[in-house]
Amino acid sequence: MPVNFLVNNPRPLLSFGAMFFSEFKYFLSILLAFSALASAACGQDAQNLLSGKYSAAELQQLLIPRDKWTPFPRLNDRNAWAQANQQDLQTYLAYAEKHRDYEWPTLTATLSMIIARTGSRTEYQRVSYAKRSMLATFILAEIAENKGRFIDPIVNGIWSICEESWWGTTAHLPDQYKGLMDVSRPRVDLYAGVTAGVLAWADYFLGEKLDAVSPQIRKRIYHEVNTRILSPLMTYPHWWMTTSADGSPPNNWNTWICSNWLTCALLLEKDGKRRAEIVAKILQTLDNFVNPYPADGGCDEGPGYWGASFGALYNNLVLLNLATNDSFRYVFEDEKIKNMGRFTHRVQISEDYTLNFADAGPRHHPDAKLVFRIGRDIGDPALARFAAHYYKPGTVSPEGVRGHFAGDFFNLFLNAEIERVTPALTYPQHVWLPNLQVAAFRERADSTDGFYVGAKGGTNNESHNHNDIGNFVVYYDGLPVLIDVGSGKYTAKTFTEERYNIWNLRSDYHNTPSINDVPQSAGSEFRAAKAAFEQRAHHVAGKKPFPVFSLDISAAYPPQAGVKFWSREISLLAEDKRVEIQEKYSLTNKSGNKVTEHFMTCHPVELSAPGRLTLHSKDKDGNPVDFFLLFPAEIFRASVEKIPLTTENDTGVFANWGDSIYRIKLETASGIPSSGSFHFRVEGGKQR
Repeated sequence: MPVNFLVNNPRPLLSFGAMFFSEFKYFLSILLAFSALASAACGQDAQNLLSGKYSAAELQQLLIPRDKWTPFPRLNDRNAWAQANQQDLQTYLAYAEKHRDYEWPTLTATLSMIIARTGSRTEYQRVSYAKRSMLATFILAEIAENKGRFIDPIVNGIWSICEESWWGTTAHLPDQYKGLMDVSRPRVDLYAGVTAGVLAWADYFLGEKLDAVSPQIRKRIYHEVNTRILSPLMTYPHWWMTTSADGSPPNNWNTWICSNWLTCALLLEKDGKRRAEIVAKILQTLDNFVNPYPADGGCDEGPGYWGASFGALYNNLVLLNLATNDSFRYVFEDEKIKNMGRFTHRVQISEDYTLNFADAGPRHHPDAKLVFRIGRDIGDPALARFAAHYYKPGTVSPEGVRGHFAGDFFNLFLNAEIERVTPALTYPQHVWLPNLQVAAFRERADSTDGFYVGAKGGTNNESHNHNDIGNFVVYYDGLPVLIDVGSGKYTAKTFTEERYNIWNLRSDYHNTPSINDVPQSAGSEFRAAKAAFEQRAHHVAGKKPFPVFSLDISAAYPPQAGVKFWSREISLLAEDKRVEIQEKYSLTNKSGNKVTEHFMTCHPVELSAPGRLTLHSKDKDGNPVDFFLLFPAEIFRASVEKIPLTTENDTGVFANWGDSIYRIKLETASGIPSSGSFHFRVEGGKQR
């Protein structure tokens, strides 16, 4: 997670990191709010799907009063809880039994300052996250048996967490804080919201039992949540609420925090007027996320963050419908919302792999129950069947922080419904997301057999950005051949001005060229042009048309690269069993130009013949398989390096790929002319 203003949303203004003090951010947010109003007045698009429907006064009438709202069965409604998944409840109960004597650790000042002293987020987050996870599991265990055995551990957990100076993670504090919170000005990050949400559900389910211990416990919950969450969010703006200073739209922080903010308002706020006003502001904040979201539903944070961005938006919508007798059901009929829900299905490569870009990882199993609920509510049976494939009963985990604790309760009552759906691991043959500029195509629909290609354009200012315009991946039979390495483990360096010193975020560690020794740069001005997807007629008569993704990547490079035009076409010729990359360029220098093409793989590579590199892979059964990268030997000389994984960042890379990252470098042997073309080919896939 991010460290300062750029948390989870690195932007090209990284070099100005010292400027992002809290007061400056608040001032910028206010200016941006006026800018948004001015844009709306000028007739620019401002859909306001959520906030445009009801006024705060109307919301007050629509919202079910707090003391009458029952989103889930009350604790003593044992007949209702008997309908919940007993296997999952017993799993929570067994884990809580094992840890019943859990000693609630203290988040000391020196532990908080580790982030500033070493750059590591790990130790603080391990302690902080464990406390929240343990409290959530104790709550579920008490729900499971309702005997009061876990009330004391729950009370201890609530009190210990309320005693903390900071509910968030220290990696999200401004650098000048040195890891210690300024308690005089509460700020809300992802995990402050998560913490408040867990406490709100403790109050909802266990309120009477907590009052029996002491009336001070629920009073303390409301005081802390109001002081740390509700009042600050109603009093002054936070950067994640709206468009950032460089014009970038909000990312997953917006929807994720809103889901817990909404939870707290609905469950804890006793004043009906204020409760409605909070909900109204949440709707405005969510519209700041939805309005600029691309119509194609593409998540620029990558598939791994889809659950935290759109998934969290969905969680907001579900709570709103529960609290208003389905007054927001209309949102699920909106085509953009439907496309946002389908994204995770559209970019799944095979059962275990997804089309990763930005900070998303390559290995991905969608959250079956979340995706199923989304498919059901947007009316997409294919998405529901896709989700059902990933459903594995009896695999619930009591560990881990709940980003949206209500999800646990929804899931407890979902099993019977999802088990009635026939699983189907389907895949679209061609995907084109024109707004996100992501294309994906495979040899045939609903099959992982043969080649799969995914590629992207976009900008180098996307959320969780990597400098990766024109990057592509190649898979065969659902397994990687040419890869996007993805992110490593987040450290203090990840979301600072040093971000693009991290090797796997740079363009020269993606499948993109460096031009005159210059890689791509970060920033909204560094972007693709003329991105397009088409079915092109085959040059051989009688053969079928084939998919082609094309774009101009020249604007991704700074002026010193000396590039006027650089087109890249990536094609899948299924009948010919190959992937082709065709490039045409025009440079400003008349002579002496240098180009280095990069290709990343997770397989050992050898130069097997002039103009041919062999990638030694294995099929799903472990049989040896070779792939060949063909290149013009008269232009390029090839070298291969194995990337050493030695840093804390690299532990995240290792978790995804093991110690097997190789970078192929094809360097022009001599100066190339100011214009020309290159052609590369990937083929193979047969057992050797």
